[in-house]
Amino acid sequence: MSVSILYLLQILVSAFLAILFLQSGIDKIVDRRGNLEWLKGHFAKSPLGGFVPLLFAALTIIEVAAGLLSGIGFLALIFVHDSTIAFYGAVMSAIAIIALFFGQRMAKEYAGAAILVPYFLLTLVAIYLLAH
Repeated sequence: MSVSILYLLQILVSAFLAILFLQSGIDKIVDRRGNLEWLKGHFAKSPLGGFVPLLFAALTIIEVAAGLLSGIGFLALIFVHDSTIAFYGAVMSAIAIIALFFGQRMAKEYAGAAILVPYFLLTLVAIYLLAH
């Protein structure tokens, strides 16, 4: 077999993170008003309530950066067999998930926070795989 398992896993995890965060980030841009209104209601009774627009903008930037880095890293893996950009995409993905997890916990949305755990674990695995 000419393709190593590590290389295949690097490609797959980069593609997954690119899809996940590009879709989420682009949705936040395309439907900014709808997302922002929902989040204002979601965080209305939390300590983050007054900061929703600022945090929403920051999260959008982080998610788009994670998606772009992962997507460009995916292409770099395929065409030049270099995992550097994909590695940074995975790191940005971990930061995005931590931010989402923090928000869910602050909003006392514990089920929503729990759903993020598998994504975070996958992202940690991605960081490990892409560091090699």
